[in-house]
Amino acid sequence: MSVTPERVPVVKMNGTRNDFVLLDERPPRALDYGRLARRWCDRSGGIGADGLLVVLPPSRGGAATMRIFNADGSEAEMCGNGVRCVARYLWEEGVGDRFCIDTLAGPVDVRVREREGDVIVRVDIGEPRILRGYGDVATIDAMGAAWRYGQVSLGNPHIVIFVDDSGAIDLESLGAALATHPRFPDGTNVHVASVVDRSTLAVRHYERGVGITQACGTGAVAAAVVAIEDGRVDSPVRVRVPGGTLDVEWNTGCAAFLSGPAEVEFERTLDVA
Repeated sequence: MSVTPERVPVVKMNGTRNDFVLLDERPPRALDYGRLARRWCDRSGGIGADGLLVVLPPSRGGAATMRIFNADGSEAEMCGNGVRCVARYLWEEGVGDRFCIDTLAGPVDVRVREREGDVIVRVDIGEPRILRGYGDVATIDAMGAAWRYGQVSLGNPHIVIFVDDSGAIDLESLGAALATHPRFPDGTNVHVASVVDRSTLAVRHYERGVGITQACGTGAVAAAVVAIEDGRVDSPVRVRVPGGTLDVEWNTGCAAFLSGPAEVEFERTLDVA
């Protein structure tokens, strides 16, 4: 591809249809990533995506550093689907099939493998922090209703609301109300989940700085963690999200693992001026 100081190569990728523009910034340039995220991720006037993945030189000894900027230009600490996309990108560069990626939430170990023509990435998400689980149920007044929720930190914040039918919830309204609720001063990602059987959840996602997404990797982990902790399901858990399926493994007191596909859609050069 032809590259000038005003244009840079990018790769459009997705993890279970949670889509991203990936920008390789090795070596870094003096770019405003938040501004680029707002422009490039705009689905009406840009390339269209849920977020911008920026690949930078390693900061803690990993193969590279990932920064993730939401479609509104805000920066997130971690992204389970995004880190799988970065892992595939680095794997295709030849760094190997097991390595570490530095993030704002800390180093993340990944393993890449091919299965039936798909590239599957297994991510060590780290040990979840259950800030408010179902042993200590809280209520929050939103949309005129009291909602029971589990609160989990995976380097980024999540609340998980269990309902009988996750598909029947007005997630656009509920997510917008809770993502910026005063109870969560840094904002939060919002997930509605329902139990399909002892090994399966159905989950929908509203991500802060983005809105409704087809998948949220760390959100799938958060939902599985709360469900396991509450005795609703057993590990491993298959999490059905609108964009596909993700697999989560977790035992109390241990790290959680997220497995799912990472896909390349196309390459392009984009204006940075």
